[in-house]
Amino acid sequence: MTDKIITEQSGDIARIIFNQPEKRNAVSLEMWEAMEEAATRFANDDTVRILILSGAGGKAFVSGADVSKFETERASADAVAHYNATTQRVYDLLEDFPKPTIAQIDGYCIGGGVALSLSCDLRICGESSQFAVPAAKLGLGYGFHGIKRLVDIVGPSFAKEIFFTARRFTSEEARVMGLVNRVVPDDQVARSAEETARMIADNAPMTVASVKYIVSQTVAPESERDLAECDARVTACFESADYIEGRRAFLEKRKANFVGA
Repeated sequence: MTDKIITEQSGDIARIIFNQPEKRNAVSLEMWEAMEEAATRFANDDTVRILILSGAGGKAFVSGADVSKFETERASADAVAHYNATTQRVYDLLEDFPKPTIAQIDGYCIGGGVALSLSCDLRICGESSQFAVPAAKLGLGYGFHGIKRLVDIVGPSFAKEIFFTARRFTSEEARVMGLVNRVVPDDQVARSAEETARMIADNAPMTVASVKYIVSQTVAPESERDLAECDARVTACFESADYIEGRRAFLEKRKANFVGA
């Protein structure tokens, strides 16, 4: 794995860090491939309950694609197809990640960085963070699935404004649009992401996972919704040992020890 993607785990909280601060964490094909490997590993690791994505250096989450690599990575139709297929796999992997994901956004979140954050469940940014999708300034095409993720979160009108203008939006504008869940002081972004992750990790994993799945079904086309699976997941929660533990902990006024079963 490239040293431009760093992985960490502290207890049940895992981290993937984009580590190219000299380029504001612009992402190359090699980094996307390393990101895919790391996320797959954490998805299959039962000791991980939540994943935080962040960028090194404190100046940027991800500032989009590494344009300096375009001549070698995206210069032909085949190369563009390979690059796009790789990024699409990463976005899909994150969207379907079996555990909650948080985008810890320090500073710039541009282009592919926005797409990456949209694939996460929650987005927390600093007050000086800025967001943009400059596809229209670069002549890039943007596919259905990426635009749908944005529309699902901010709605059609804001999605059009983001793409049509290709301008930078402030953290407050992002909050108003619903692009981020929370805006905090710049020096508290990591702390806020960690505290949120800890709250989630302390809760019943089966309940959290069932809600993540059911929410995904609410935004899926009606013909593709699996309501039987939604019901099965709810039933499994009520039949779990964690449900018994949660009730007992509440009555005994203590913190529950959930095991995910």
